[in-house]
Order: sequence, then structure tokens, then C-alpha cells
Amino acid sequence: MSETFQSARQQGIFWLAAFVVFCVVLWLLEGMLLPFVLGLGIAYLLNPLVDWFGRKGYPRGVVALGLLVFFFGFVAALIVVVGPIVYHQTLQLARDIPDLVQTLWASLRPYTDWIAQELDTAEAQDIPALVQENFGSAVNVARNVLGGVAAGGQALLGALTRLFLMPIVAYFMLKEWPVIQNWVVDIMPRHHKETIVDLLGQINGKIAGFIRGQLAVMAAVGLMYAVALSIAGLNYGILIGLLAGALTIIPLLGSFTGLLTSVAVAWFQSGEVGYVLIIASIFLIGQLVEGNLITPRLVGKYVGLHPLWVLFVLLAGASLFGFVGMLLAVPVAASAGVVIHFLIRRYKDSPLYTGTSAPREKSGSGKGRGDAKR
Repeated sequence: MSETFQSARQQGIFWLAAFVVFCVVLWLLEGMLLPFVLGLGIAYLLNPLVDWFGRKGYPRGVVALGLLVFFFGFVAALIVVVGPIVYHQTLQLARDIPDLVQTLWASLRPYTDWIAQELDTAEAQDIPALVQENFGSAVNVARNVLGGVAAGGQALLGALTRLFLMPIVAYFMLKEWPVIQNWVVDIMPRHHKETIVDLLGQINGKIAGFIRGQLAVMAAVGLMYAVALSIAGLNYGILIGLLAGALTIIPLLGSFTGLLTSVAVAWFQSGEVGYVLIIASIFLIGQLVEGNLITPRLVGKYVGLHPLWVLFVLLAGASLFGFVGMLLAVPVAASAGVVIHFLIRRYKDSPLYTGTSAPREKSGSGKGRGDAKR
């Protein structure tokens, strides 16, 4: 028992040290890692297709090159079609913010005056002035942010052009994927190889299912809201719809944000309760369609990452390692979930949990392992 405990302790120290080294390297090289992380992500998404064509007898390098050309061509066409619309709607929103805020202030002014009269103190008389002053500050901040985003479009394009390494990384990762995979398996500890391979299989299944499915959900939901809001005649409809779709990586957040934003815009745009209800019903119906049709079909059983866990790792990754940390957050969350589940299962099989020197019955352990694979 003592030898087993010592072995487990050494393994724990080794993997903890490896994780610390990984975090330190990530922190030190954060500024240059973006094209490599994006290239690896693209390769990971396209690898199943390359494997499928490879099993049909096609050369892996040729297939990888062809798929990458198609992928980046599709992305470029999407940017050409959607980019100008989003850009102009962002500029329009930046110009309209002062009028929107003035309309909102006119609506709230009677209530702030009433509060000041009811309190009937010198400090209370300053409430309308304080609210208006803060509104003015909020307008300036919002205009600066949106104006900066819009005016910085060329700077953003310049930054994207510097990511020319991304397709190169993606190509070589796709071409050499089996070699890299075999190398990783070859350096695994022999006496834990089967366990590690099993865990990596579970992690791969969870990450692949969640990311590929969630990307499809984001695209479908964003397109659905953008089209519906545009047909309804809502200002900035495409911008709001795409934003709501992008935020669906955290369930309910995309629909909730889109609902609040679109209802506010609809009220300022028309001032009619009926039109506001129409816009609100788009998101209510969209939430039903997303929850009952889109997500179950595209993500299905891989919805295994709790929304709070996803939100936490996204914020933690962004705080620690910036944008690269956000990109790595979901894979790390999925990996941590599988490893923690495995450790809990091993703990419940150990004398530390059972209180005896005899391990638990293998039926419980086997059941947990089978459930993880499924």
C-alpha cells in the first residue's frame, strides 16, 4: 500500500510540474502563440475529413492542402459578404448612441424628478444632474469603444494579415497528424499507457463533439436571429443577431443579451409596444428552436460542460493569458472534467474512500469507465 501511495504521489508531482511548466511557457510566449493556436485548432477541426479521405486512398498532403484552400476561401467569402454590413451597422450605432441616450434620458427624467421631490433634501436635488452627467460619460465611453472598433477595422485587417503563419501551421499539423499522434503514444509511460490512451480518447470525444457542435450552433443561431431581425426591420438587426449567435457558447447568454438589446432598440426605433413584442417574440421562439431542435441535433450528448464552468474558464483564460487563453479555455475545461472524473473514480476505488485494504468491487469501476466512454 505504501509503495502504491508513493507511486501515486510521484505521478501527481510529475503531472503537476508538467502543468506548471505548460502555464509558464504559455505566459512567456503568449504574444507569439496566436497563429499557432489558431492553426492547431483548424487542423483539429478538419482532421476527421482528412482521415476519411486518407482511408479512401487519397494522399494526405494533397487532401490537407485542398481542404485548407476550401476552408480559407469560405471564410474569406463570408468576411467579404458579412463584414461590410457589420462594419456599417457598427458605425451607424456609434453615430446613433447620443440620440438613443437622449431619448432614454427623456423617458427617465420624470422618475428622477419625482425621486428628488419625494426625498426633499439638498443631495436629492442633485440626482437628475448626477444621472445626466453619468449618462453623458456612458455615451462618451460607448462612442469611443464603438468608434474605435469601427475605425480600427483597417488595423484589425493588418493584424490578421500578420497571421500568415496560421495556414502554414494548419497544413503541417494536418499532414503530420498521424506521426505526431504516434510520437505522443510512444513516449507515454508503458505501465499507464492503456489508462492514458483511454483518458485521451474521452477528452478528444468531449472536445470534438462540443467544439464542432457549438460552432455549428453559433452559426445557425446567429444566422437565424440576423435574418429574422432584418425581416422585422430592426435597426442593427444583423449586428445584434450575429452577436447573439456568438454568445451562445454560454447557453442562454446569447438569447438574453440579444433580447435585451433588440427590445431596447425596438422601443427607441418605434415607441410602439406591439413592435417591441414582435421583436421579443423572435428571441422567445428562437430560444425554443435552439433548445429543442438546433442544440440537441448539432451538439447532442456532448453537452457535458456546465455553462458556469465554461463561463469561469473563459474569464480565467482571458485574465491569465489574454485571447490565447480564451481559445484554450474550453479544451482545458473539457480535459479537466475528464481527469477530475477519473480521479474521483480512482479515489472511490481506493482504501482512502472505502476505509479497508480491499478495493471496491470492479463492477462499480467498470461501470464508471463504460459510462465515460459512452
